[in-house]
Parts: sequence; C-alpha cells; structure tokens
Amino acid sequence: MGPDLRLKWIVCIMVGIQFLAFYLVKDLDWKWVLFWTYAFGSCINHSMTLAIHEISHNTAFGNNKATWNRYFAMFANLPIGLPYSASFKRYHLDHHRYLGGDGVDVDIPTEFEGWFFCTRFRKFIWIILQPLFYAIRPLCINPKPISQLEVTNLVCQLTFNFLLYMLWGAKPVVYMMAGSMLGMGLHPISGHFIAEHYMFLKGQETYSYYGSLNLLTFNVGYHNEHHDFPSIPGCRLPMVKKIAAEYYCDLPQYTSWVRVLYDFIMDDTLSPYSRIKRKLKGDVKQE
Repeated sequence: MGPDLRLKWIVCIMVGIQFLAFYLVKDLDWKWVLFWTYAFGSCINHSMTLAIHEISHNTAFGNNKATWNRYFAMFANLPIGLPYSASFKRYHLDHHRYLGGDGVDVDIPTEFEGWFFCTRFRKFIWIILQPLFYAIRPLCINPKPISQLEVTNLVCQLTFNFLLYMLWGAKPVVYMMAGSMLGMGLHPISGHFIAEHYMFLKGQETYSYYGSLNLLTFNVGYHNEHHDFPSIPGCRLPMVKKIAAEYYCDLPQYTSWVRVLYDFIMDDTLSPYSRIKRKLKGDVKQE
C-alpha cells in the first residue's frame, strides 16, 4: 500500500499531451477533428478518468496529503471537460464500502434502466449513453448536498473550458467534450464498465481482466484485486495477483473488453438488471 510515485508525473504528461492536441486540432477540417476525437482523444480522456479513479484512492500523494490529491484530481480533470472529479471521489468510496448497496452504490443501474434497456438494440443504445446515465444516476439514487470541493471543481472546469474556447476556438472544445463522451460510451476501453460487476456467471459479482488494455487504464482490469486492496495503487496490483495467485488465478476472468460488450448486447439473459443488489443494514456511513 502507499502512493504511486510515478502517477503524478504520468498524469502531468497526459495533460500536456492533450493540451498539445487542443492546439493541433484547432486548424483541422471538422472531419479530421472528429476522426482524431475518437481515434485518440477518447482513449486518452478515458484513461484520464481512470487516473482520477487512482487519485481518488489517494495514490498520487498518499493519505496524509488527501487535500493535495483532491486538487490534483481537478487538474487531471481539465482536459476531460466535464467537472466530475470531486463528485466521483464521494460516490466511489461508497461503492467500495457498500458494493451493490441499494440506494447507496450509484454504480447500480436504476429500475428504469433495467426495465427499458432489455433488448439487443436498446442495450446497444444504453452502452452508447453510459456517460449520461453515470452523470444522472447519482441524482436519482443517492443525491448528496453539494460540497465546496465540487463547487471549486465546477468553477475551475468552466473557466478552463471558456479560456480554451476564447484562445483556440470551438474545435478543441468539441474534441475535448466529444472525446470524453465517446470514450466512455461505445469504445473498447469502456468494456470495463460492464466487465467489472455484471453477472455473466450467476453468483460471480466481480471479474478481472488481465489483457493489454490495462496499460492504458492504470490496471483497472485487476478488479478483484482492487476491491480486495483498494489502497494498493494500480501499478502494484499485478504483484498482488502474483503473490496470492491461488486466490485469483482460478476465478472467472475476461480476455477481451470488446468481447464483453458484444456478449452483453447479444446475450438475451443479460441486461442492466444483471447486478447483485443488497439491502443494507445497520449504520451506513457515506462520504
């Protein structure tokens, strides 16, 4: 356990790459803006959301500098365009404490999602609209009072978006915003949203993926390992699997996130309802 000493430098490089991309796309034709948005911007922006996931566990500066982690997450949030890092932190820790908790874990789809998105075509649309549902779901399932950090996150992000538009025009803003939406929708990397906790096998709640896309996603595919040891940074999760191989190697696992998306859409027994949902008892302490 402890901070990943490389994480802050990797994030700074990724932010710098996106700033360079903003400059380069400002003079391109719109068709090339849209091409590079999906081919490149969506990948790096989705990767950046998973860097923010890492930072939410205080792995950039450690637990004794929690505030540094919160503001660094806002910095990592800038090229994504959508202010979410402060809110993500609050809800994600609830997800770890109360996995599948009814009314608490906003990773669980709503009743409407499970009822409506039940055919192959509708599940395809649901995957495309995943970013929208992840944004709306907390307001429906577990609304929380707005915090000062969330206000700061919002103001910083809107200011950055405005300055980007004033400096280089609309194309970098479209590249940024659309890249985030596309990267978290119908995209190979977004297969991890489905892969992590949807029951492809009855009774198996969490699955890991050990493929090459972990290189772009801070090892979020090592998901059983991550839920067992959320304070261990992603860069060390392969070490956890190696040390405790007898606990992880025989568990059901995925070899392709693209295949996960395909199987979820085509398998008529799977839907947004394919999750374990728990009624929580006792004192529930949320972020």
